[in-house]
Amino acid sequence: MAEQPDGLITIQDFVRWGASRFNAAGVSFGHGTDNAIDEAAHLVLGAVSLGPGLPPNFRECRLTPAERVLVTELIERRVSDRIPAAYLTGRAWFAGLEFLVNREVLIPRSPIAELVEAGFEPWIDAEMIGRVLDLCSGCGCIGIAAAIYLPDADVDLVDVSSGALEVARRNVERHQVGDRVRVLASDLFASLSGDRYDVIVSNPPYVSRDAFDLLPQEYRKEPEVGLLGGDDGLDLVFRILDAAADHLTEEGILVVEVGSSAVELERRLPAVPFTWLEFERGGEGVFLLTREQLERHRSELDEALCR
Repeated sequence: MAEQPDGLITIQDFVRWGASRFNAAGVSFGHGTDNAIDEAAHLVLGAVSLGPGLPPNFRECRLTPAERVLVTELIERRVSDRIPAAYLTGRAWFAGLEFLVNREVLIPRSPIAELVEAGFEPWIDAEMIGRVLDLCSGCGCIGIAAAIYLPDADVDLVDVSSGALEVARRNVERHQVGDRVRVLASDLFASLSGDRYDVIVSNPPYVSRDAFDLLPQEYRKEPEVGLLGGDDGLDLVFRILDAAADHLTEEGILVVEVGSSAVELERRLPAVPFTWLEFERGGEGVFLLTREQLERHRSELDEALCR
């Protein structure tokens, strides 16, 4: 049992202490937070079953003795084991919604959340979206959020990991969208023959081997299969680009996050007119292509896949 620090009583006391511990220990962030204070707040509030929208005056509420023990132990584990806060609390937030997470899935943090909240507008008329595919869905956060922000759309969540699919099923049940959201095991489009979608959205593995080897310890707690995208990070991205047009409706769009692999993607496909999306809350490396653009550049995409 971790030794409890003296004099810490309130929620805010433990957030301050946790942030100080994180800064002193040099822990890394990037799994839903980008600084020690927000990471500590996520951990402390999550430990006592409270959300990030807690009114400021509640920060002065006292923790019970049992809660102080729990929070102290979690903060110390965050430091000693370098486990991201979301894994310690078992929950994360995406597009204003809470999702269950464990180490079978990546922790939600994609800037695509902003696009989902906007109903994918202005790139497609939200009222015209009937079907959405969340490819490499992980915990299902993108697809489930799409189902909630687009209440008339049906959504398929697709992943190759059985562990991730189980987490996605739990989140579908949690958000009560099972009547419109399917959870499917598939290696990308392999099990989707004949299916077409108005929106295909994906946050696939896109980290290159060199970049993966340099990641902080916290990222090594996540499943490697969800991060590593081959030597240049683009193995799955090229497969998605090559097949997406066959699964899009006439006016459909493809949205894919490739992060820092964007530079290599443009180098490999200089003629493809990627639209790189901008986000008010930050984030980059997300492109959009229409079905027409994918069809027009099919030969380049086929060639890139074969290299």
